[in-house]
Amino acid sequence: MSAVPDRPETSLRPTAISRFTRLAPVFFLLLLCVGCDQAVKSAARRTLAGSDPVSLMAGIVRLEYAENPGAFLSLGASLPPGARFAGFAVLAAIVAGAVLVLVLRGREWHASRVLAFSLILGGGIGNLLDRFFNGGAVVDFVSIGFGGLRTGIFNVADLAITCGALWLILHTAPWRTPAAPEA
Repeated sequence: MSAVPDRPETSLRPTAISRFTRLAPVFFLLLLCVGCDQAVKSAARRTLAGSDPVSLMAGIVRLEYAENPGAFLSLGASLPPGARFAGFAVLAAIVAGAVLVLVLRGREWHASRVLAFSLILGGGIGNLLDRFFNGGAVVDFVSIGFGGLRTGIFNVADLAITCGALWLILHTAPWRTPAAPEA
């Protein structure tokens, strides 16, 4: 008789299932973010490029085509093309890879953290695809304004990144106190 207890061959299945259960929502959200972003940018290229801005909801929402070679709000747009590519494409790819590794290895993460990082990663990949396939520029197409205030022009990927970052801040902030365990 062996001192080691018998292990059924199915003992590996719960680990595989839990890994799948943990990662399936991540990949679904990535596909959703990147797919929606690229589809809407393609529609913006076809319908908005070369045309006047389209105002919706009494001017609150404005659709207008722009190719942004810089970062958020065109920061760095005046840098030489090589520096922009290194800063905005290569660095973004490294950061996206690091975030992906964090998400894939974060076994003990709460679902809200996984959601936040998945949104950030999905948006980053969407804009990264633009940089690689659109001459280093990102397609932006929507702005929001009230009265004399108006946002910069942004896209679905920017919205995903912003929502993910806000979600991460609000749900992992140090001032949040964990809920008391129920007795």
